[in-house]
Amino acid sequence: MPEYDDAVVRCFLENQSQLFPEGDVCETEEEAAAFLEENFAVVVSSPKEVMEYFEEEGIDPEGLDEGSVLEADEVFEVGDGRYLIIEG
Repeated sequence: MPEYDDAVVRCFLENQSQLFPEGDVCETEEEAAAFLEENFAVVVSSPKEVMEYFEEEGIDPEGLDEGSVLEADEVFEVGDGRYLIIEG
């Protein structure tokens, strides 16, 4: 199982409403880390890697560029150059 560092866990915990506008799914960092593990969240290092991930998963990137793909609800900017992607 992947380990998610504190920055990634906090990023999801603080921004989860981006993916779940109906209400928070996690209240603590421990719950957030467990949620990320259960949902096979991926951390990548660049917008290019976000695009590659979408392509590998069969998500049609047509019409998307590196800038617009970062606006997808499943993509969270960690704040240190990395991106967290949560499978829908």
